[in-house]
Amino acid sequence: MMKSSLLLFFMFSISMGYGQKEKYKGQGPIRIVATDSKPVQKQWKGEFKFSNSGVVFSNEFEGARLNGITQNNDSTYTALITSENTPINISPWYAFKVWSKKKQTIDVILTYQESIKHRYYPKLSTDGIHWSVLDSMRYKEYDSGNTKTFGSSALPLKVKLRLDIGPDTLWVAGQELQNSHLVNSWIDSLTQRKYITKRTIGKSTEGRHLNMISVGNTDSKNMIMIISRQHPPEVTGYLAMKAFVETIASDSKLAKKFRKKFGTYVVPLMNPDGVDNGFWRHNTGGIDLNRDWANFNQPETRAVKDFMEGLVAKNNGKFYFGIDFHSTWDDIYYTVDPKLKGNMPNLVSDWLDKLRENIEGYDPNISPNDKLVPTTVSRNYFFIEHGAEALVFEVGDNTPREFLKEKAVTGANELMKLMLKHIKNK
Repeated sequence: MMKSSLLLFFMFSISMGYGQKEKYKGQGPIRIVATDSKPVQKQWKGEFKFSNSGVVFSNEFEGARLNGITQNNDSTYTALITSENTPINISPWYAFKVWSKKKQTIDVILTYQESIKHRYYPKLSTDGIHWSVLDSMRYKEYDSGNTKTFGSSALPLKVKLRLDIGPDTLWVAGQELQNSHLVNSWIDSLTQRKYITKRTIGKSTEGRHLNMISVGNTDSKNMIMIISRQHPPEVTGYLAMKAFVETIASDSKLAKKFRKKFGTYVVPLMNPDGVDNGFWRHNTGGIDLNRDWANFNQPETRAVKDFMEGLVAKNNGKFYFGIDFHSTWDDIYYTVDPKLKGNMPNLVSDWLDKLRENIEGYDPNISPNDKLVPTTVSRNYFFIEHGAEALVFEVGDNTPREFLKEKAVTGANELMKLMLKHIKNK
């Protein structure tokens, strides 16, 4: 079952443009926006029951997004998915549970607010933990009619899913569900190792802990910073981050040597409120966190800033590398222009060369930037304020999960080699 699901997902990824010669050109210049908190609209939580068919939909779980649903006929339902506030980019997250008294097949049409299109290909689960993709024969796009590969113009206005349901719960989501409970379970599994610790560096607006993992030598002056999930639906970036961190935390000789020389600090879930509320983009303050790295108006970015500054003072050390994992239309590395030199010059460009050398047929899509002030986004803050060689790694929404893991594992190993070599040569 798992192999067939992976094969199907791989085939789907190719059909969506992954692996094509055309490269995603990336986003335009970052727009500076105000990051003072503004209101968000919470979704009503509960069960949507249809007595004539015995079908029940539910959004009563962390990470759910289902704002309303109506019955068109005996077997067709239309779901409404709306964002936490506006303006917002096209990243409409959806996640719900559905079941019925008897086994039956239903169609669910996903619709969104005006000007928003469908983005995430449906994933299915029977337990909320193990996921597969919906069979492409059971997936229909409406009002697509274009030949674009990337960006909003490549997306349909709405889609129809054909689902087999019954007394057992079926979970449906835009990506594999990774709410704060699941993320914290992963963190706790890592902290069973004596060289990994967990601490809370702050709290979100709704009081959720911002958990930090420390890996390796926490007294070292040599430090690296890793963050992910500033944007709630960006699960592929989170999955890549997991594999990246697990490689640094592994029992390999390389990882053990690296951990003696470096302290690695990780915030796996930057936006726990947004994730658990099923938000598309923002935190409870109604703000895109990755626009708040100059003003630090939001508690999540402020907590990381305070932590990094405090650790530099405590250890009298430096951050040599900083990476922020995200997801977008296709894989791309947003780097600092190599002409700008930080604490470990040429580290990122050398690292990307190593990825190219060690992953057959892989040509990293790189977008450098030399306009880093105001800092605004995490990469700019890491570089300008700490001299860390920094980048944003955006993983494609539909990147095959095994390839996603391969890039993360190879990337972590090659990074450790390069950083150890640099320290040795100092």
